[in-house]
Amino acid sequence: MSDLIVGRLVLRETFPVSEASSDSRTLSLQGREVAPLISRAQVMDRHEHVLGLPGSLVQVVWTEKPERNGYYTVTSANSDLVDRRAGIAWANWKMELVKHGPDSAVDLESRLIGAVRQNDFSLTGERWHAPPPAHYSYYTGPTSPSTMTRASTDGALTVYRGVPAGVSPRWGCAVGDYMRGRARVLSAGVERVGTGYRVDPLDWELSNGLVRVRPLLAAGTLEVASFAAGAWQPKAWWVDIGGAQIARIEAATILRNDPEQCIVRLTESRSPVGRAVVDLTLRRGARCVEGYVQRGDSGTISVYLATAETLTNNTSYLVRSTDDSASNRVTIGSARSYSAHANGGVTKTSVTALDFYAGVVVGGGTAVSGDTAIDLRNQYIGAMPETTGAVRR
Repeated sequence: MSDLIVGRLVLRETFPVSEASSDSRTLSLQGREVAPLISRAQVMDRHEHVLGLPGSLVQVVWTEKPERNGYYTVTSANSDLVDRRAGIAWANWKMELVKHGPDSAVDLESRLIGAVRQNDFSLTGERWHAPPPAHYSYYTGPTSPSTMTRASTDGALTVYRGVPAGVSPRWGCAVGDYMRGRARVLSAGVERVGTGYRVDPLDWELSNGLVRVRPLLAAGTLEVASFAAGAWQPKAWWVDIGGAQIARIEAATILRNDPEQCIVRLTESRSPVGRAVVDLTLRRGARCVEGYVQRGDSGTISVYLATAETLTNNTSYLVRSTDDSASNRVTIGSARSYSAHANGGVTKTSVTALDFYAGVVVGGGTAVSGDTAIDLRNQYIGAMPETTGAVRR
């Protein structure tokens, strides 16, 4: 049995492929996922994940039909699920795609549209961008950005710094490499496709190969781990609403789930009524997770280390002044004015929302240019909204 890869999703390769050509080249696929050939849980996952594909730019890779490998946009998808007793189940799926072309004829265009993050410090930030590790022929017109490299679990990521304003970079990428270095959301250990899948609020993970975020709850609200020197280095953080630490998460929702950026929303009830909401954003190539905490009424919001560390406050960000045992330095900051928390973090009174970023300076006092604390601050301020399109060369 051969595999068919559609974006993040692996399916059984289908024998028939229906193609048509008019103003655009279209392709129709259909197949069946069957338990017990795979597990019932896998059938259920594939049923849901097929339904999460429409609107996505995807790489499609066949084992038996490699001449049709290329970049496509999924325009529609459906799946009929039959679930019987004794672990017998199947999903009959169909999808319609528009073909952009093989990777040898297609550029990926990163549309970086928007302004730098509004902030209280008159900062202009740094426009930066990180395609997949094995991309090639990165092009921004007559003005070229500088580059640096970050080691991730998916290989070496090139980060482009000082991307010209008003430019949508174009780059090439073999279809087999497109998903490397991606941002991703996992629940119950399975990477999810689209935004409609139910996420276990106590068992999820947000990752990009450089930063990994998980619920912690027993000793903090979140674990933010950084990949450094070939291993994950975790830090526990509390999110605190008016002096009450968020020690449970009652709901988790996927707001965005694309290779270049994923967003997860966490919700907790407040006593006696109300709620607190934490939105977590992770971009491909980013060293830090971005957060946005909201409460219904005005009051204090804080984000701080569960185990106190001494951080130096530099007005728009805080950073540890000495290396930790892993030779890194924890850092946190916000686009808005704040007070430094005694545990190492940010706190603000009389607000309904607080933004923040959190991670570590990999390499500590010897961090390379692009990975220093002030660089990470500037990249947080200057991070651009990104969508990816495919254009013929």
